[in-house]
Amino acid sequence: QFQLVESGGGLVQSGGSLRLSCEASGFTLDYYAIGWFRQAPGKEREGVSCVRSTEGFTNYADSVKGRFTISRDNAKNTVYLKMDNPNPEATAVYFCAAEVGFGAMCLLVSDDYDYWGHGTQVTVSS
Repeated sequence: QFQLVESGGGLVQSGGSLRLSCEASGFTLDYYAIGWFRQAPGKEREGVSCVRSTEGFTNYADSVKGRFTISRDNAKNTVYLKMDNPNPEATAVYFCAAEVGFGAMCLLVSDDYDYWGHGTQVTVSS
């Protein structure tokens, strides 16, 4: 059974840092793209970052480039999102998702993803 579980959310001050984890069970992450998405109250879900394992390809939304870092530990079947110097606009529920299938890249398009976690709340205070 495919399952993704996010953890690591919480309250962080602007200028601080936080690391989110996305642990997969029921499948191995090696051959799938994993994406992080977020949804703030009253706003649409937006893509944050994604990673392809075999090619090492990563993609970031312009709003987080240079501040957020995606990485994966295949041995732990886990993908991480390190958030450095987040601003209050980063407050949202963060979801990870898996795209089944092979490819060289990943896109921040939620419709491309097949399996989703339940999300973890991140609140950034000013």
